[in-house]
Amino acid sequence: MTATLGASDANLEKGEMRIEANISVSAEKGKFGTKVEVKNINSFRSVERAIAFEIQRQTTLIEGGGKVTQETRGWDEAKQITFHQRFKEGSADYRYFPEPDLPKLFISEISEFSPEALFASLPELPWERRARYARTHSLKESDAAYLCATPERSAFFDAVATILESNKDLIMLAANYVVSDLAGIYAKRGSEEYTTLAPQAFAKLIRLIGAHDLSSRGAKDTLLILVEKGGDPETIAKAHGLIQSHDTEVLQKAVQGVLEEEVRAVEEYRAGKEASLQYLIGKSMKAAKGSGNPAMLRELIIKHLLLSK
Repeated sequence: MTATLGASDANLEKGEMRIEANISVSAEKGKFGTKVEVKNINSFRSVERAIAFEIQRQTTLIEGGGKVTQETRGWDEAKQITFHQRFKEGSADYRYFPEPDLPKLFISEISEFSPEALFASLPELPWERRARYARTHSLKESDAAYLCATPERSAFFDAVATILESNKDLIMLAANYVVSDLAGIYAKRGSEEYTTLAPQAFAKLIRLIGAHDLSSRGAKDTLLILVEKGGDPETIAKAHGLIQSHDTEVLQKAVQGVLEEEVRAVEEYRAGKEASLQYLIGKSMKAAKGSGNPAMLRELIIKHLLLSK
């Protein structure tokens, strides 16, 4: 939510927020003592310890007849003590001064700060984006939640969806690859780099998959290279021999050669062993040097076996 709004997470350990404690001890009940400010504390535990130390320091000083001086102190985490930084006696030390030219400010009278104007200025919030993904792209709730988890992730997916021009099947395919394959690559790398992966290249990869030009294995290999080195997915796939062939004549020769060699598997399939068909498809893929479209090979094998009965 904070990332969506561009607001700070107020993470103390990252220096996004610091705590300042004001402590005063008085010997008189109901009366404040002299204030001491302990600045720039970076954890709640340190605040607790700084306050406890300062109470003890001021109490010991007063009980010994001393006088607490108004000052700014720091906290030494290693030594577990506060230490003097500078004296601040009054408002002049804080550089406070009246500004005669500033008029009174009534927020309720400024139209830009009206509830309607403030709500209208908000960006699309995560739950609104999840609802849009479900409504517009028919995504599963879990997939939509993952895509909306960070502004960078959702911005990347929105850019890809725009490039795919409302093709629901391809957009759902893109979501699946972001949630599964791309997420897996980034998990191994230890960081998400949506700013370095071009939405245009990823969308082109999805189109290649949707057109059955790339197998699932080929798509994974191409995506990995795309993430690591960038480039054009089609060029990458061609260079690594991953583009699937749709040339019926080439695939027919591969199938015919496999069926002539794998007589036993052919007989087992005809006897009702479905697993033999997958075996023959795998062999045909190998014969086609990995470029065969599995669906086309399946169709050609079955057609050939039916004709040769």
